[in-house]
Amino acid sequence: MILFPAVDIQGGRVVRLRGGDFSRSTVFSEDPLDMAQQWEDLGAEALHVVDLDAARSGEPVNFALVKTIAGALSIPVQYGGGVRSFEALERAAASDLRWIVIGTAAITQQELLASAVEDLGERLVVGVDCSDGMVATHGWHERSQMSAAPFIDNLEAQGVRRIVFTDIATDGMMRGPNLEALARLAERTALEIIQSGGITSLDDLRRLAAMATDNVVGTIVGRALYEGAFTLPQALAALGSPEGRQ
Repeated sequence: MILFPAVDIQGGRVVRLRGGDFSRSTVFSEDPLDMAQQWEDLGAEALHVVDLDAARSGEPVNFALVKTIAGALSIPVQYGGGVRSFEALERAAASDLRWIVIGTAAITQQELLASAVEDLGERLVVGVDCSDGMVATHGWHERSQMSAAPFIDNLEAQGVRRIVFTDIATDGMMRGPNLEALARLAERTALEIIQSGGITSLDDLRRLAAMATDNVVGTIVGRALYEGAFTLPQALAALGSPEGRQ
């Protein structure tokens, strides 16, 4: 299982939100590139980078910075935020990014999703951000009328291979992940799943590793790492990663 340290960018700085609320952000670094390099130096196997400004506006606010990060690191970078047009999809596909996450567009623009499936293949990841069982869009500002289960069934039918599943209520709240919802999802789909939201302690990571089925392939960790609840090497060890056992 891959552990992705999160680098969420807002206004050119590294922040973490609480419960998906853009007005409740905490700044952890003024230099996202330096932060990304620190995670790589500490043994990160991959990185999850989000342009929060783009996720809210649909415009590539911090994409030049994201490209710089992807080009500077030797580990793969997964990127999400505002990929809602063919132009944005082309821009991301032509970069050094390893995985590209599409969220809102997977619901609102079926032609774009179909193009992404065809053009990106295994590089495509769809963000499934849920609030009370319903899929959220536009940087978590809006809740769609689609429940998560049929949405995921539709993604699988269209050829999507991997999703990031985020329980918005737990993201950044430091109160533990919703592993019950993750387990139900993993049972009903063959899609590869990256868990996101709520990892608070090493015990959370151990519980995740213990319950994970073969299709749960990763987890994204943010605030707990930034606030020093545990170190990255400790987290890797808790997941059973070879990097964490060195």
